[in-house]
Amino acid sequence: MSPAAGAGEVRRSVAGGVATITIDNPATRNAMTAEMYRAIPPLFAEVAADPAVRVAVLTGAGGTFCSGADIGQLDRIGHGENDLPTLAEEAIAACPKPVIAAIRGHCYGGGCQLAAACDLRIAADDARFAITPAKLGVVYPVSALRRLVRLAGAARVKYLVYTADAIDAERALREGFYTEVVPGAALAERVAGLTAVIGSRSQFTVHATKDILDRIDGGALTPERVAHWRSAMWAAGDLDEGVAAFEERRAPGFPWTGSAAHPDG
Repeated sequence: MSPAAGAGEVRRSVAGGVATITIDNPATRNAMTAEMYRAIPPLFAEVAADPAVRVAVLTGAGGTFCSGADIGQLDRIGHGENDLPTLAEEAIAACPKPVIAAIRGHCYGGGCQLAAACDLRIAADDARFAITPAKLGVVYPVSALRRLVRLAGAARVKYLVYTADAIDAERALREGFYTEVVPGAALAERVAGLTAVIGSRSQFTVHATKDILDRIDGGALTPERVAHWRSAMWAAGDLDEGVAAFEERRAPGFPWTGSAAHPDG
């Protein structure tokens, strides 16, 4: 059931090893209220803690992803590096499991911030991408700017911020903001197929790779972290199963479910 007009919600559902986090505020093209932003960190904490979940999908209800922050609540949503949008963004990025943004329609302003925090962004060909703070006199969060620059480069991010113009899905794909663009009618099927493939692979490899790449990207990868994952690889069980399945010409049933704790440092 959709929320009442103006109320908005962010909800979680789980099926087949996939957690779907849905932004739903139809009266405002899925604009994020303060309460909706507050809902995201605990929802992604649940995703991280749920052993049944292998992949998460962040999407919007109806025909749009997210039109950004609710302008009428900017004073409640906050500003600076510890504002609600930044806390939501960091909670998505910190999820140890792969997170895919499934994007239709508007991906504007704060919606770009949430999408950039995901590992992959699969968009319908009707999706539109815009970074819009210059229409309001807002300083876009540094964390989001940093992630967007890593995706597309500083010049392209500057263009979008300076102009606040929307670009179409094909241009967003060419410039690196989107990972893949598919026909609108095929988006759900493509995302379902991708989550199924990722869910069938070694979750040890997936988790270790996400952790290592994120730390490389943030300049925080330590030799101790690398040594942890290399050592854990031999104890996780997935390597033995992968080799056995290859030799026996069968699909592997990888046993690792997250038992190797992430180290500090």
